[in-house]
Amino acid sequence: MFRRAFLVLTALALATGFARQRAESVDTATIAKIRDEGLTRSQVMDTIFWLTDRYGPRLTGSPEFEEAGDWAVKRLQTWGLANVHKERFPSGHGWSLLNFHATMTSPRAMPIIGMPKAWTPGTNGTIVADVVRPVITTEVDAAQWRGKLRGKIVLTQSARPVRMYEHGDGDVLRYADQNGKWRDEAMTPHAQPPDDDEDAAVSAPNGAFNLLRFYQSEGVVALFDRGPSGDLAPGGSDLSWVQQRPDGGTIFVQNGASPYADPAATLPQVTLAVEHYNRMVRLLEHGVPVTVELNIQARFTDETAAHPNSFNVIGEIPGTDKADEVVLLGAHLDSWHGGTGATDNAAGVAAMMDAMRIIETLGLRPRRTIRIGLWGDEETDLHGSAAYVRTHLGTHDAPTPDAAKLSVYFNLDNGTGPIRGVWTEGNAAVQPIFEAWSAPLADLGVTIISPRGVPSTDHISFRRAGIPSFQFVQERYEYNSRTHHSTMDVYDRIQPDDVKQAATVAAVFAWQAAQRDDLLPRMPAGRNGR
Repeated sequence: MFRRAFLVLTALALATGFARQRAESVDTATIAKIRDEGLTRSQVMDTIFWLTDRYGPRLTGSPEFEEAGDWAVKRLQTWGLANVHKERFPSGHGWSLLNFHATMTSPRAMPIIGMPKAWTPGTNGTIVADVVRPVITTEVDAAQWRGKLRGKIVLTQSARPVRMYEHGDGDVLRYADQNGKWRDEAMTPHAQPPDDDEDAAVSAPNGAFNLLRFYQSEGVVALFDRGPSGDLAPGGSDLSWVQQRPDGGTIFVQNGASPYADPAATLPQVTLAVEHYNRMVRLLEHGVPVTVELNIQARFTDETAAHPNSFNVIGEIPGTDKADEVVLLGAHLDSWHGGTGATDNAAGVAAMMDAMRIIETLGLRPRRTIRIGLWGDEETDLHGSAAYVRTHLGTHDAPTPDAAKLSVYFNLDNGTGPIRGVWTEGNAAVQPIFEAWSAPLADLGVTIISPRGVPSTDHISFRRAGIPSFQFVQERYEYNSRTHHSTMDVYDRIQPDDVKQAATVAAVFAWQAAQRDDLLPRMPAGRNGR
């Protein structure tokens, strides 16, 4: 019995000693330097100014996006990064809005708040047209309107009630606990709402009634809508659906056609402020004629095989003894066109760029190469990050040699809020690692290491290839309710201290990943997100 007890105690001692040897090393001295540089000498707001006020919006493939990319390349080079360059890939037509004017001219003059949809054509000059509100969902409905729509502007949705909000009613979403759940007394999770657009047949599949083709054949000159329902909208993750507020002059506008489509295959389309849209609907319902003066000037930029329209910006800080291994930081450089792309995603780009600046400015020499990727064409289906993965890493089943040397990818793409932690995508092996790295940042609010995963942003491209890839947990603030893909996505909605914090946290995680002896653990087989 004594011998057995001795063997048990010996085994426990050996296990404890082994665990201590394997405990995650945390470079607190360097973290202190990173914090000082990132929080007191940040350049994030200057970066955001240039990406938004000067070079925004940055719709992928547009001349504005090209200019923003050129600026980012020069800024990274100025900071001392190596091998800074653009890597191009095809993305279809570029599109830019050159001019827009809309005024209701009768029964009274009213300048209209609106925004044309991306990749829809202009009006070939100023037009004056009557406005109509047909309700058409089938060919039978369409037959009643044949011959009645030529030269008309069509309202494609019903009016939508605009709700009143009291101060602080759900404006800010905060994370509550280690599972990263929403805490918001004003709202509860909801299921996805039904499409409230009666004209869903506009984008009907081949063989079904296609309302857009009907409108084109009948000579309609433009389509107006008032955007999403305003009740519920995607929260940008699988956590819940949260309120979106297309009211008070805010417009949530995206694209009305594909960048790969023939511009002649669609009509000019404009999303209006719901209050102005509703007024026109009510006038028509009361038999009062409505006339609008409209001018849209849009420019399409063709691409060639020799010069694709879109690109990723790549740069790096070379490593030392493990230079052939890579830690990758990333954020998407492109934006929608309604605002200037501030919270989506100049904030993420500026934070990741500043994380690189912090490390380079401090003269830190990482063991692994730390690389940054500013992705193009995220907004239309993660094409930029997917192009990078395809070119450099291959696929999960057919990886390139470089795939085995990419330790981790960290992504930032959820607005202007501070980083609260990391979504670990079910990779349990990284949990204690990230907890150790977060401990010196707890006073900055970095406390959530959640097993959950999030969709719809660039880390997915890397996850599909089997790379450990993670999106940082961020406070959402008004990201979903006010700024995401809206006309209010502008510089003034940025929270400076929070973006500084995000850059600092990203720099700490990049440094720790670059310095550890081993690569970060891969996901178990069959759990790579394919």
